[in-house]
Amino acid sequence: MCGIIGYLGNKKATPILIEGLKRMEYRGYDSAGVAILHQNGNINCHKKKGKIDELEKDLPTVLNDGSVGIAHTRWATHGEPSDLNAHPHAGCDEKLYVVHNGIIENYPALKKKLIKEGHAIKTQTDTEILAHLIEKYYAKYKPLEEAVKRALTEVQGT
Repeated sequence: MCGIIGYLGNKKATPILIEGLKRMEYRGYDSAGVAILHQNGNINCHKKKGKIDELEKDLPTVLNDGSVGIAHTRWATHGEPSDLNAHPHAGCDEKLYVVHNGIIENYPALKKKLIKEGHAIKTQTDTEILAHLIEKYYAKYKPLEEAVKRALTEVQGT
């Protein structure tokens, strides 16, 4: 089973997210990752196949500076367990990161369409497709909530 945790506050997000992931370890997973938003607007993401302890040991120091973040433990449904296929996933510009529990049933057709539109798909996962869809609509429609709503009209699944 997958697990999602997010943090928005005044404390450093990374230790809180890692602790949250560790509390969900009992669910089973094959990889984990974190994405941290920094005060300057940059987002850093780090993902690792294997246990959360391995992710924690391998975290770049840049991830210790930021008070907003998301984290995820993954149980592979689309794409093999790997650092690349672990969540969070981003669109082309890496300004939007997504974590997702569920299955996007029509992701092969959506992936084909996005590639034709010029999106560079990096992973074997269905969740990355969602990041690209939201990115696509965010470029046309703001605020973010509107982009998410429009992207979800194309998605079949959970």
